[in-house]
Amino acid sequence: MDELPAIQLSDLNEFITCKLCKGYLIDAVSITECLHPFCKSCIVKYSEEKRECPVCGILIHQSHPLNYMSFDRTLQDIVYKIVPDLKQKERQRREVFYRSLGKTPPPSEDLGKETHVLVSKENITGAVPSDSDGLTSNFDSDYHRKDEQVNIQLEPGSDNLEPLTEKYLRLSSRATVTHLRKYVAQQVLHDISKFHEVGQVIFFSLIKILMFQYLN
Repeated sequence: MDELPAIQLSDLNEFITCKLCKGYLIDAVSITECLHPFCKSCIVKYSEEKRECPVCGILIHQSHPLNYMSFDRTLQDIVYKIVPDLKQKERQRREVFYRSLGKTPPPSEDLGKETHVLVSKENITGAVPSDSDGLTSNFDSDYHRKDEQVNIQLEPGSDNLEPLTEKYLRLSSRATVTHLRKYVAQQVLHDISKFHEVGQVIFFSLIKILMFQYLN
C-alpha cells in the first residue's frame, strides 16, 4: 500500500490561522453564512465596529452579528492536534491571566470545549446565564446546536441546475442525507414533500470531518 504523502504544517496554515491576528486559531468561531473562522476574542472585538466578514466582506448582520456565529469545536480540535504544544501554551497563558485577577483557573479539560452559539449583549434578557464577555450558552430550544457541528458545502452535480442561494450549511453531526435532500427540495423545488425526487445530483463535501478522520 502506497504511503500517504507527508503534509507540512505550513501547507495547512491557511486553514488553521485567524485572518485578524494572523496567529493560530484559539476558541475558533465560524461565521454561519460563509464559514470563515476566527479567534473568538478577535471576531468579538472586530464586530464591535464592523458587521462584514473580514475575509469575504459578506454582511453578517446589520445589528446583531454575534447571533450569526458559533464556536467551531471540530476545527479547534484539529488545530490543537496538529500544532505542537499550542494547547499547553494556551492553558498556561490562561492560568497566568486568571491568577493575575486572583481567580481560580477553570479545569484544563474545559479548554477548547465551547460549543454554544455566540449571542450579542443586546439579546441577553432575563435570567439567561451568560459569560462575562456577553456571550450566552444554548437553551433547550437551540435545535441540536449543542451537538458536534459540521460544515457542508452543497454544489449542483449537473450543469442544468443553478447553484443554491445558500450553499453553506452548519448542522448537527447527527443529520442524515435525507435531511439534506429535504433541504434541497425546499430550496430548489419549493416543496419539501418532493425530497424523494432529489437524487444524486448534489456534490457535498465534509472537509473538516475528513481532515479530522485523517489526522486521527
